[in-house]
Amino acid sequence: MRLSSLSLMLFALTLLPGANGADLTYVNDDILPPKMDWQGASLALMREASDPWATPFEQSAGLDSPDYQTTMIWLDKLVAQSPMLQKVSLGKSPLGRDLWMIVASAEGADTPKALADNDKPTVLVQAGIHSGEIDGKDAGMMLLRDIVMGTKAELLDGANLLFVPIFSVDAHERSSEFNRVNQRGPKHMGWRTNARNLNLNRDYAKADTREMQLMLSAINDWQPQLYIDVHVTDGIDYQYDVTFGYNLPQGLSPAIYGWLDSHYRPAVETALSDAGHIPGQLVFALDDSDLSKGMSWWRATPRFSNGYGDARHLPTILIENHSLKPFRQRVLGTYVMLEQTLKTVATEATALKAAIMKDSFHYAQLITLTWDAEIQPKGWDFKGIDYQVETSSISGSKVVRWLGEPKLYPQLPVLGSTKAGIKVSRPAAYFIPPQWQEAIARLRLHGIRMTELKQDTQMKLQQYRFANPVFDTKDFEGRHRVKADSKLEKVSVTLPAGTVKIPTDQPLGDLAIMLLEPQSPDSLLQWGFFNPIFSRTEYMEDYAVEPMAAKMLQDNPGLKAEFDQALLDPAFAADPHARLRWFYERSPYYDNQYLRYPVYRGR
Repeated sequence: MRLSSLSLMLFALTLLPGANGADLTYVNDDILPPKMDWQGASLALMREASDPWATPFEQSAGLDSPDYQTTMIWLDKLVAQSPMLQKVSLGKSPLGRDLWMIVASAEGADTPKALADNDKPTVLVQAGIHSGEIDGKDAGMMLLRDIVMGTKAELLDGANLLFVPIFSVDAHERSSEFNRVNQRGPKHMGWRTNARNLNLNRDYAKADTREMQLMLSAINDWQPQLYIDVHVTDGIDYQYDVTFGYNLPQGLSPAIYGWLDSHYRPAVETALSDAGHIPGQLVFALDDSDLSKGMSWWRATPRFSNGYGDARHLPTILIENHSLKPFRQRVLGTYVMLEQTLKTVATEATALKAAIMKDSFHYAQLITLTWDAEIQPKGWDFKGIDYQVETSSISGSKVVRWLGEPKLYPQLPVLGSTKAGIKVSRPAAYFIPPQWQEAIARLRLHGIRMTELKQDTQMKLQQYRFANPVFDTKDFEGRHRVKADSKLEKVSVTLPAGTVKIPTDQPLGDLAIMLLEPQSPDSLLQWGFFNPIFSRTEYMEDYAVEPMAAKMLQDNPGLKAEFDQALLDPAFAADPHARLRWFYERSPYYDNQYLRYPVYRGR
């Protein structure tokens, strides 16, 4: 009997592991820890491969994920079926690919204004910021299909959905079976970093990549009330298949934390559990080889999506599906989570919007820039996997062997960054002279409001003076980071026309503070936007300093007493260059802009 091409495809699918409910098999399965059997209720969400509206993921029996072109062809076909879906380009990637977003609303909105006019909360879901961690793409495609072609159109009655199926589009096409060896599928996975080898999930604050610039512009234009960033983990083995987290209660958005923890998490965890998944909070072990040491309650800084959301008061969910769970299981868990998200945001919209407003207009007078770790009062009954530690004959060191058997680790200690470190008072405004255009452009890109001085203006302000700058020994994410000791001083300065004024009594005022206070870990200063101020460009020869110093001592007895005091330091006294530099720094010839931060604070 001669089979049709469709029949041949279906016959081949029955031979694939997993097509009849058996465990899926990936090229790296034999080097990964044993996997737990899973037959969750969410399997019913999948359509048969023969279904004309099966996604490419379903056509592969949950084994693989489509490439960029196949993804967009399938989505184009879906968009054409319903006025509820619109497809918009956020712009072009460095390699010229469109970064597409699907706009889903009951009214068929295709512009930010049209979407805002329906007065429903909007959820922005992005997949593939690390393109090998692509679960969200296939889950979102299935969910959109079931909204348009199935029975779930009512999900858009109370909420809008913005769906970016592939964020890091160029990295997505650097695909291989041999990417992300620690992850069970899909068969073909994209690369972690973009075409410039930059990690998009380290780029929210500095916004160097074209992809991130497009995403931040989309956030400013479309104004979502909830932002979901879908990842897959690295690290240890455990029972949880879908873990997720957000900002901590001690931070810039405590009201948003309250909504996420009291309204959002219980609803989502219930839905996941009912569908046969094991949800949990984000998992970071203090020691991957000794779980008894406990877990870390991670605080993200603004370089990461959820840390950025905390700073700009945008409720942000970081999903971390467990890499050792098969791809099909992870995708289905993500589907359940996204579906419940739309339901919860719709029913709890008033409380969500109130939390955002409260945090956005709080204007705390003291802002915490850094946080120190401390043991939390409540431990964690951790649903882990049993393991043993052996000595490796390959490396000669200790290695963990995960045994595949569930094990409860009761009341593990939890270490969290919840103790306030460096704090600063809230300035009324910042002022940045016009020559620092790169920094100004970044602040505008974030959506931070500013005005320009129309004429030269004399003002009494505050300015940081730096000392002991320390540069990282190597570049990080394409930048040469720097830290320095800082001291705030009062100054009288004439600011030139074109200087920008950035008030902090605005919804993104806290974000401006985190980007402009030099001791903030993701400040533009530490990311290298102001590195030229650390370069000395004028010097004074020793033969000129010597007679000048003698005259300074003769004319100023107070200076002589100060110099004599400095000589009590043996290291200073034994360093001729330090002694001459001491006088040069106190002379009228010294560069009065050296080691001074060109961002002023107004009170």
